[in-house]
Amino acid sequence: MADKTIMLACSAGMSTSLLVSKMQNAAKEKGKDYKIFATAASGIQDEIDKEHPDVLLLGPQVQYMEDSVKKITDEAGIPLAVINMQDYGMMNGEHVLETAQELMGDK
Repeated sequence: MADKTIMLACSAGMSTSLLVSKMQNAAKEKGKDYKIFATAASGIQDEIDKEHPDVLLLGPQVQYMEDSVKKITDEAGIPLAVINMQDYGMMNGEHVLETAQELMGDK
């Protein structure tokens, strides 16, 4: 079982899959055992109920949903952030992982 779970959400859950892979590689290099997965924004509530992630990162293309998603994550006690657009565009898994680690207090 992974030490921490990181959930990413984007419009369809597909564009983030490459970023998930790069984050998993970065976590492995740091010796971290994280479960990292992506989901469609429409499935956020279901995935929070099922997976109980330690942090939720929104893709920049769904940042307009931040306020409504924040209500869900606040209720669940899960930190929330929008992935930096440049890191997302460059698929910089290491930087996005660092953002998640800071939010989880696991640096």
